[in-house]
Amino acid sequence: MFPRLKAKNCLNICIGSAILAFGLYNVHSISGVTEGGVLGLTLLLEHWFGISPSVSGLILNGVCYLLGFKLLGKEFIAYSVIAGGGFSLFYAIFEKFPPVYPQIADMPLLAAIVGSLFVGIGVGLCVRANSAPTGDDSLALSLSHLFKIGIQWVYLVSDLVVLLLSLTYIPLGKIAYSLLTVVLSGQLIGLIQKAGAKKQSH
Repeated sequence: MFPRLKAKNCLNICIGSAILAFGLYNVHSISGVTEGGVLGLTLLLEHWFGISPSVSGLILNGVCYLLGFKLLGKEFIAYSVIAGGGFSLFYAIFEKFPPVYPQIADMPLLAAIVGSLFVGIGVGLCVRANSAPTGDDSLALSLSHLFKIGIQWVYLVSDLVVLLLSLTYIPLGKIAYSLLTVVLSGQLIGLIQKAGAKKQSH
């Protein structure tokens, strides 16, 4: 039976997906400052083993969503379909326009900070509504639920592992800025999720 979804959650998920897509297109895609997780892992596999991200991303995201389904249920998957679909749709729309501030490509520190805000707020709104726009977020939610630890710490550990492995082919300078953005965005996601949980408990 298809789960009943709340209109407020769907709205928050769509807003969060739009914010995430806007940030990834206008900041991350042009600055070279990346996120960790599945995205970084697909790039690593492509560099060392020649596996296309279109293949590895599909498999890795599928495994993450499967874990999320087992631990978090049908409602989670239903909301995540909206989040993932919303992200793809909004990203496709933003691609029709030139980047808002292309000069940010030459300002990696600014890109790391601004990018983390878009990712943190965008993903935070989705996670707060029990959804995951990407496999990374599904994995983080699942592990946070399984081990009863803050989601921001799950993000930090998984991203650190991928970024450390990425040092095998990405310059240290780029990794340093990427580390800054994943730490900031992960903490922001955790704060937004915690704020949502407190609000629901009142």
